[in-house]
Amino acid sequence: MRILVLGGTSFVGRAIVEDALRSGAEVTLFGRGRTGVELFPELTRLIGDRDTGDYGALGEDSWDAVVDVSGYVPRHVGQAMDALGDRVGRYLFLSSHAVYQREGVGPGSDEDTPRRRPVRDTEELTEATYGPCKVACEDDVLARYGARATIVRAGKVAGPHDTADTFTYWVRRAARGGRVALPADPGQPVQVIDSRDLARLVVQLLVDDRPGAFHAVGPAEPVTLGGLIETCARVAGSRIELVRVPDDDLPLFFPLVRDDWATQQRSPARARAAGLPATPLEVTAADVLAWDRARGEPPLTAGFTPEEERARLARRDGSQSSEGRPVLARHTEPHTAVGC
Repeated sequence: MRILVLGGTSFVGRAIVEDALRSGAEVTLFGRGRTGVELFPELTRLIGDRDTGDYGALGEDSWDAVVDVSGYVPRHVGQAMDALGDRVGRYLFLSSHAVYQREGVGPGSDEDTPRRRPVRDTEELTEATYGPCKVACEDDVLARYGARATIVRAGKVAGPHDTADTFTYWVRRAARGGRVALPADPGQPVQVIDSRDLARLVVQLLVDDRPGAFHAVGPAEPVTLGGLIETCARVAGSRIELVRVPDDDLPLFFPLVRDDWATQQRSPARARAAGLPATPLEVTAADVLAWDRARGEPPLTAGFTPEEERARLARRDGSQSSEGRPVLARHTEPHTAVGC
């Protein structure tokens, strides 16, 4: 099978390429040549720029499938499809759970959940526009390729080489041990998918030439945020005490913290039936911990800095002490997951 990957190879794209190569596929990379340039020296790299609409390097070649990991606005997808035309067999678009409506959605929602209204009049990606732009991209791929279109809606992706730092933050913080400031309910459900599981699903869908939309969510067993942090500590061999701290003045997406719990309880059933693996959370955490340590644990872009965490803990301690209540809430066993 000949596969064209549109996008960089820093994280998700890297995992997909690695899995495709293990399956025996012939892979061609298309991108700006700025990320992962040292990887996969044996592969053909076509240099172009989706922001400027430069697809000239695609030439007249053909592929059995294209995997679009870097299409964020309708123009990106439309221009890629115009450039490729019928020179690809299947178009797999990597989408997001941000496409879904948030009102009236309960635990266990599937891929037929109503989506948000598509947006096509902006390329400024914000909390309000990211999901609707992805909806428009999905619609355009389906309109152009029909039964040759596949949509994979990924949840939060975790694993080695993650550039977002959200899962890595809790892995590193748990490994450090001690009192861990948690600005959320520890019973909040959370879904993270190992990047290698996502990659395996993508490649399997291409091998099977399977159309449709699929949730890429994990881990293997339902878990809460408190349970996830405790799992990370157990893997690292550290001891922690989760301390609930005020959640005021948090950034919009503090690592893995979500107010709408149903968005963290989506059903993976369709994807599991199509071949989505289920890597245990312990394995993902251990691999991220080893990778983070090997790279020297550089500063993270998400979560509390040590100084911010100390300040939150001190403020919480002062408030609780003045009210005469216990300062610390100790958690030694994983929390019971809510829903599935």
